[in-house]
Amino acid sequence: MTNLLNSLLSSQELSALQQALTREQTRRRESNRLAAYRPYSKQTEFHAFGATCKQRLLRAGNQQGKTFSGAMEMAMHLTGLYPDWWPGRRFDHPIDAWAACDTGETARDNPQRALLGPLGHWGTGAIPERTILDLKRGRGVADLLDIVLVKHASGGTSKLGFKRYDQGREAWQGPAKHVIWCDEEPPEDIYNEALARLIATGGMIYTTFTPLLGLSNVVKRLMDANDGVTCADINMTIEDALHIREEDRIRIMSVFPEHERDARIKGVPLMGTGRVFPVDTDRIRCQAFNIPEDWPQIGGLDFGWDHPFAAVKLAWDRDADCVYVTQTYRVHHETPVIHVAALRPWGSYLKFAWPHDGLATEKGSGEQLMKQYSGNGLKLLELHATNPQGGNRVEPGVLEMLDRMKTSRLKVFDHLADWFYEFDHYHRDNGLIVKKNDDLISATRIALMMITFATPPEPDGFTSGQTDIHWPVFTH
Repeated sequence: MTNLLNSLLSSQELSALQQALTREQTRRRESNRLAAYRPYSKQTEFHAFGATCKQRLLRAGNQQGKTFSGAMEMAMHLTGLYPDWWPGRRFDHPIDAWAACDTGETARDNPQRALLGPLGHWGTGAIPERTILDLKRGRGVADLLDIVLVKHASGGTSKLGFKRYDQGREAWQGPAKHVIWCDEEPPEDIYNEALARLIATGGMIYTTFTPLLGLSNVVKRLMDANDGVTCADINMTIEDALHIREEDRIRIMSVFPEHERDARIKGVPLMGTGRVFPVDTDRIRCQAFNIPEDWPQIGGLDFGWDHPFAAVKLAWDRDADCVYVTQTYRVHHETPVIHVAALRPWGSYLKFAWPHDGLATEKGSGEQLMKQYSGNGLKLLELHATNPQGGNRVEPGVLEMLDRMKTSRLKVFDHLADWFYEFDHYHRDNGLIVKKNDDLISATRIALMMITFATPPEPDGFTSGQTDIHWPVFTH
């Protein structure tokens, strides 16, 4: 065929034909971007949870693909064009959906652009051009659409509306919806109203944003409800965004202020006036290993009932003066008997440091709290934890932890997800440490205060070569 064309057309005509073919190939590719969508592993995980979860959150840093994947999923539900690899929920009928953002301008520039393409190039976004039946303009904001009608594979017509948070909760009242996508974090009252729109249809809501508003009520409830059955919280970081080159990552990180860096790079909620430990997680994370039998070890306790009771186990490499967090335990609404039974397997030799509130007496029995634990067989140090310079103030212990982190002398086994959860959310507000989600951090600080009392395992309390790996109790 090529030889025939070469013989029939001049070189100028052949060049023009080749250019026309290239333009047509580009047009077809741009008018059906959905067909070429291949998500990264974290995006695939996010989509997959849609099969079971009514609520989902994709937390990610800036320019890491959260809006892109949110738009691609919405396009699939609107059109019914699901690829063979699709792991999420499927609608075999037309849907009524909303895509939303905080203002009209951001709704136009983010979800609308991702779904439909830029102004004048409708059909070059996630929704294939051939499936767009009609576009209805909105009012009040230039170039913002109100309604988009989309051809569904079943033969019917899906309807997509664009919503804004600045319209207020009342504007979110109305008919039932099958799918709602919030690109940027919504206020809690609007999020609740959106959930109400899904009751009749058994529909779903998903949110995609960088958590710059901190650990707000919406973020906290989604993260706390993360069970993989009704709700899923997926955290995507710059390492998961494969379109960002390795050599560009350091440059991108350096652009942001330190207190915003984890939010903008790792999707970790921005914490008030700053994180207590502004240290990269990778600096303290390490793989679990067999603890040498001559290393001193100590436990640390943080008493609690409504807020969790917490315990940690530390191992101390004296030669390097490096302390390792090797085990954790975090449970609320349980008695000392239950806690002691859970901690005994850590080793009969292990002694625990405890905070000064262990001297408080229980109203019913009049017995000191620490004696309830020692009376059930847990070995406690004779005196409550104090700082080396005296007293039991929190700040000196926190600064000691921070100094160890920055000098690579405090490490945490990487499977201890509950410890890292607290680490990510431990923050200050107006200069003061916020006493929430800090139970394991507090137990670690208390154990470090008394690290000089750590002792190697006794021969009858430790098995040679025992691996100090126990998967944590994880309850937030």
